[in-house]
Amino acid sequence: MSASVSVTPPSIGVWLIGARGSVATTVVAGCAAVTAGLHAPTGMVTETPLLADSGLPSLSALVFGGHDTADCPLPKRAETLVADGVLPHGLPAAVAAELAAADREIRPGGPLPGDTRTPDELITSHTADIQDFVRRRRLTRAVVVNVASTEPAPVGAALPPSSLYAAAALRAGCPYVNFTPSAGLHHPMLASLADSCGLPYAGRDGKTGQTLLRSVLGPMFAQRALAVRAWSGTNLLGGGDGAALADPAAAAAKNAGKERVLTDSLGATPEGATHIDLVPALGDWKTAWDHIAFDGFLGTRMVLQTTWQGCDSALAAPLVLDLARLLAGAHEAGLTGPLAELGFYFKDPVGEGPTALGEQYAALAGFAERLRTAPERAAEPREETR
Repeated sequence: MSASVSVTPPSIGVWLIGARGSVATTVVAGCAAVTAGLHAPTGMVTETPLLADSGLPSLSALVFGGHDTADCPLPKRAETLVADGVLPHGLPAAVAAELAAADREIRPGGPLPGDTRTPDELITSHTADIQDFVRRRRLTRAVVVNVASTEPAPVGAALPPSSLYAAAALRAGCPYVNFTPSAGLHHPMLASLADSCGLPYAGRDGKTGQTLLRSVLGPMFAQRALAVRAWSGTNLLGGGDGAALADPAAAAAKNAGKERVLTDSLGATPEGATHIDLVPALGDWKTAWDHIAFDGFLGTRMVLQTTWQGCDSALAAPLVLDLARLLAGAHEAGLTGPLAELGFYFKDPVGEGPTALGEQYAALAGFAERLRTAPERAAEPREETR
C-alpha cells in the first residue's frame, strides 16, 4: 500500500511577554473570535487589501504561549475584562478552549523578588522555554512580542527584564517585537546581538491613541505653515499599565516617544508637557486630552483641543496580531535587522523612517510589496507522510 502525502499547514507561534495581562488576553480571545467568524477583524491592517497576498500566516495558524510573573489563568482574566467592558459578554465562554490552550503554554517569567539567578541564567531559562514551545507544538517559526507593563528607563549596564526577554528571543532564533516603551533590544548591551542575530525585529511602543492622533495633526500644522506655540497633553488611565506609569521614571520613558513625534513632525519641540495620571476606577479605559495653541495668518492666535477616549487593550490587540504576522512573514522571506517600514505601528520606531502617519502608511505599503516579491522564502510548509 503506497503512502499518501499531505501538506501540514504551517503553525506559527506567538510568544507573549506579559501573557496574562489585559492586552495579551484580548489578543488571544480576539484571534479566536475572528478565526471562528464571531467578530470582524476591525482594526487589523493585515486584513485589508493593502496587505493581501503578501504571504502572511493566517490567523488560524497562530499558536499562543508566553511568559508572565502573574498566575491568574487566562479564562479568569478574560471574565474580568468582560466585567470591565473590554471584551463582549459571552466571548470567554465561546473561546474557552483557545484561552485554556494558550494558558497551558504560559511559563513563569522573571526575575521575581528574591530570584538569585544571574542575568545569563535567566536568559538561558527563558530561551529554553521558547525553544521547548516551538519543538513541542511543531511550529514552523515563532515571534516574540513584549506586551508587558512599562519599565523605568534602565540605569547603568544591568539588563532590565524586558532586555532579558529580548535576548532570549534572539537566542531562540525568533523575530522580536517590542510593543512597549521599555528598553528591550534598545539596551546598549544588546546592540551587538541585535546586529549579528540575522533576525528581523521591530518596535518600540505601540501607537494606539494620543500619539496616533499627534502623528496626523503634527504634519497637518507643518504642511499648512501654521506656527504651533504650545502643545500640552494629559492622560488619565487605570489598569496595570496605569499603575506602572504612576512611577515617574516609567512615565518619563512613555512620554519620550509621545514628545518625539511632535519634535520630528514640527521641526522643533513646542512648549508644554504631557502628564499621565492614574485613575484606578477607569480600569482598562483611558482618556487623553490635547491642548494645542497655534498662530494663524497675521499672528491670529487660535487653539485646537482634542479628546480621545478608548479602551487600551482593544486598541492594542489588533496591532499585536498584525505585527506577529508581519514579523513571521518577514522571517519567512529572509529579511533581517530593524524593520523601519513598520514605523506605522510605533511611537519610537527602530531604524530610519518618517514620523507622519500618511508617510508611514506608504512605507508599510512598500513593505507589503517587498514581501510579495521576496525572491525566496526561508521555509516551506512541512510534508507529512502517513
